[in-house]
Amino acid sequence: MAVPGFDLASKVALVTGGASGIGAGICVALAEAGASVIVADIAQEPAEVLAGSLQQAGHSAAALRLDLADEASIRRGCAEAVERHGPPWILVNNAGLQDRQMLLDGTLDFWDRLLAVNARGPYLMSREIGRVMVEAGQGGRIVHVASAALIGQLVKGHAAYASSKAALLGLMRASALDLVEHGITVNTVLPGGVATPGARGAQGPAPQGPGIRRPPLGMCEPRDIGDAVLFFASPAARRITNQILAVDAGWSLT
Repeated sequence: MAVPGFDLASKVALVTGGASGIGAGICVALAEAGASVIVADIAQEPAEVLAGSLQQAGHSAAALRLDLADEASIRRGCAEAVERHGPPWILVNNAGLQDRQMLLDGTLDFWDRLLAVNARGPYLMSREIGRVMVEAGQGGRIVHVASAALIGQLVKGHAAYASSKAALLGLMRASALDLVEHGITVNTVLPGGVATPGARGAQGPAPQGPGIRRPPLGMCEPRDIGDAVLFFASPAARRITNQILAVDAGWSLT
């Protein structure tokens, strides 16, 4: 049962990269708060599995295939989501690539691939769903999932990754201003270390640097990030926009 102030009943939430890892934790948190969750992911089968699991638990959920590197896919996917489920009131830009490449070995292809998914994708999603929110006239919530790498939790090889996540802060600030008159808030969560399939499967040099230091409260879990997103998405945060919340398990204290 949703907690008063965090009740998302009748709200439609679209979560990119929702099929696994942090995205799955976000989908579960929003669904348990009463939202009708669209699990958007390039991996359709895992998205359908999670949506089915949420449905079996008594929640409203559906899967949507979406490729953030492809503008046409974004346009089609957003239009399909609106047609099938109504205007999303919550957009969570969570999907991202975590591959590493040392700066001195950097290639344009690597840079373009990470920026296409991690920065351009959220920009296009915010544009498409932002238009829908404005037309619906009910306000809305946009939450970006960036990274605690932006506050120092770096590892070697993060030049492109950290740059792509830093772009989300600029997007947040500018779009929060553009959308505030429509009652749409835009905020960002910075996850610390989370053991996810995406993190474990990231390509590149072995992690070295301050980001591998164990935080005093232990490693974060996907649900920890999901609950932070839930806060920004909830009525409890109706007066909060253009803000950043780091969920780093106390790493910044060490």
